This record gives sequence, structure tokens and C-alpha cells, in this order.
Amino acid sequence: MKCRSCTSALGDPVLDLGFAPPSNAYLSAARLSEPEVHLPLRARFCTTCTLLQLEDHSDPQLLFTPDYAYRSGTSRFWLAHVAAFANAAIARLSLDARSRVVEIGCNDGHLLGIFAARGIPSLGIEPAAEAARTARAAGMEIIEEFFSAHLAADIAKRRGRADLVVANNVFAHVPDINGFAAGLGAIMKPHGVVTLEFPHVLSLLRHAQFDTIYHEHFSYLSLRSARHVLEGAGLEVFDVERLTTHGGSLRIHAQHHGAGRSVSPRVHRLVRAETEAGLAERGTYRQLQGRAERIKDDLLHFLLDARRRRARVAAYGAAAKGNTLLNFAGVRPDLLPVVYDAAPSKQGKYLPGSHIPIRPPSSLGAGDWDYVLILPWNLADEVVAQLETLVAAGTAFLVAVPELTVLTAPGLEEPAPAITGTTEWPIRRAGARPRQDPSVM
Repeated sequence: MKCRSCTSALGDPVLDLGFAPPSNAYLSAARLSEPEVHLPLRARFCTTCTLLQLEDHSDPQLLFTPDYAYRSGTSRFWLAHVAAFANAAIARLSLDARSRVVEIGCNDGHLLGIFAARGIPSLGIEPAAEAARTARAAGMEIIEEFFSAHLAADIAKRRGRADLVVANNVFAHVPDINGFAAGLGAIMKPHGVVTLEFPHVLSLLRHAQFDTIYHEHFSYLSLRSARHVLEGAGLEVFDVERLTTHGGSLRIHAQHHGAGRSVSPRVHRLVRAETEAGLAERGTYRQLQGRAERIKDDLLHFLLDARRRRARVAAYGAAAKGNTLLNFAGVRPDLLPVVYDAAPSKQGKYLPGSHIPIRPPSSLGAGDWDYVLILPWNLADEVVAQLETLVAAGTAFLVAVPELTVLTAPGLEEPAPAITGTTEWPIRRAGARPRQDPSVM
């Protein structure tokens, strides 16, 4: 196999999660008896350009279907995040009615709408039909296609180039990452700016976030590997920010070579920190397999013990990362009978692979469950705060990554009840940082 960025030969997988269906391929009741597509979920590391990547078995048309269920507007934390970004970008770049913003992968249009509300001409690119329809209903101008160098050139010719090109959590989702980077250059003005957000592979490794690996994520990026791709398209990274989103992300700012902005010392510091953390070494990535298997074993131990004790366990958040975890662990409705999720696009459907039903949070009553497993662990604090009536009724909240942990609600004097059984599970208050595995970096 060849690296999707530099075409160097790739070695054996550094992580093998078996076979799984696409993590966002939620099922209707009518499709439960139909065969599901299961694809290998294996990651390989390129020792030449340091890009961690999935084996390429997936067609984007299969993954990002018209009814693609993810919606950015269901998390208040995420909405606050994009609002802060938009307002900062407007001030930093002095954007106004003479400027132009293009967002690639705009989903339901929440970020794009902030620019439009400030009178800044904005254009969204979104290939998923249902998400695009939602954005149009909010008044956004949307092109319903996959972004490519060809589409970028066409937009630049017909509509003009952009002062700001935004792609939040998109760069990792494209199989032709070089063509995507070339498109960024084609659609951006000579002195324009591109901002890209993506989960930082350093956080993935430090906190055993193996569940963020799924078929829609073709690449797992460091600043070093992302910079290598962009430089091949004539783009220069001139600044970087470290974010808390998705368990630890980067926001990089890039320009055309020669555009004149000086490179921030933060870029050089982070590249150096990545090197010191071993991100250029294959052995660093191989440690993830054992940690993923320990997380799987602990989760199964807990669920089997809970069933033996007749404890009631549900899940919250029908997130793609949760599907990776549940399918890797082989969890089915006999161990986890239901998952609650706030996205109407997922309610009434079933998780891919596990076939666990998805219900709205409005049907989640205080006292219904002894434990609630929060699958989107990056939103655990938000979920606990929203469901504090359950905590008051005695429900304990848990996360499985980076280790099985009992959470408590903010402000409570006493921790949630510990899990009984043969294992002493750690307890921490919501908002506290989880313990890091000292064996990794």
C-alpha cells in the first residue's frame, strides 16, 4: 500500500480494529434485516511524511450519503466554539461586506450563518443532501458537491476567490488529501487565509482515543504531516492554535507562499514538541493497539458484571466514536439496550453494527437507569450538566476512554456510586482531567 500523501510504501498496520460498518451509517427499522457493509478498520503509518492513515477501502459516496446524520448544531459547546472562531476571524482579517468567506463541509450552516449575519458574503460547500437542505433553509448559499481542485477552480472563475476559506474537521475526511490542498490554494485570494481544524494525533496517542478512528476519517494529522501536505500545494502554515475540541485539536492558519505574513514561533515550538513526543517514529503508534484492547476489555468487564448484578445500563450520544468502540468490543443490545441522542436526524434509528436503538433524551426519565455510559467523552461535562436531574436520582455517569471512569456532576459534594465487582474503577469529578498512561510519551 502507498501513502495517500507522499506515495511512499506503507508498512504493516500499527492498529487493527477488525471489520466495522461506516460509523455514520445509521439504520432505519426497515433496514435492520438487510446485510451491512463491513470494511477493514486498520491504520498504517508513513515513516516518510509521518502521516497516520487508514487503509483506503472506502468510497466517499458510501460514507457521506445524502442522509448523513451528523449535525453540528446539537452541541451548545460546539456552537459557542464556532461563534468565538467566527468573531475572532472577522476581527483579525477585517472582514466586511467587500470580503468573501467560503466554508468547506459547512454541514447545517451554523458557522456560515454567523458571517452572513454580519453582512459578509458567504458560500458553503456541503455534499450531504440533508445537511445542505438544512443550511439552505437557514438562508445560506450552498453548493452540494464534494470539494476538489476542479470545483475550486470553477468557483474561483465564476464567483471569485475568498479572503477566508474555512474547513473545520474536513481535512482528515478526504481520501485525496493532496487534491484537497490544491483546491484550497485555487479558491483562496493571493493574500487570503485558510484555516483548518482537525483532531491532533498527539492527543489521540496520549489519551488512547482510538475510537476517533473510523472510516470517515482517512487521515490522523500532526502539524508536521499537515504542513507537508499543504507545502506540496504551495501553501505555508504561518500560525497554529491548540484547541480542546474533540479531545484535543489543532487549528492551523495557512497562506500562499510569499503572501507576507511571518511564521509564528508557535509553529516551530509545536513541531519541535511533536518530534520530542515521538510522532515521527513508528514505534510510538504501535502502543495504541494494547491500550485499545485494555479499554475494550474493561468495558466488557463492566457491562457483563452489570448484567450479572441486574444493574440497568444505557448509553448517551450516538456518536461515530461510540460506534467504533462498541463494534470493536462486540457490544450488542443484550448488554446496552438503548442510546439517547439529541439529534433528530438519528432518533428512531439504530446504531450501525450493534443495532442498538436510538431514542430522544425526552424519553430518558430520572431513575430509569443505574448507569449511563457517555459515548462522546469529549462532551461528558456538557452531558452531565444537562442531565443533572438523573444524577440527583442516583444515576452514575461513566466514560470508557481513556479508561473506564465514574463521573460525578459538577458541584456535588459526594461522588457517584462506585461500580462494584472485582475491579476498583477510578472515580473523578466531571471536568477533572483523566489520568494519563505514563507509558505513552
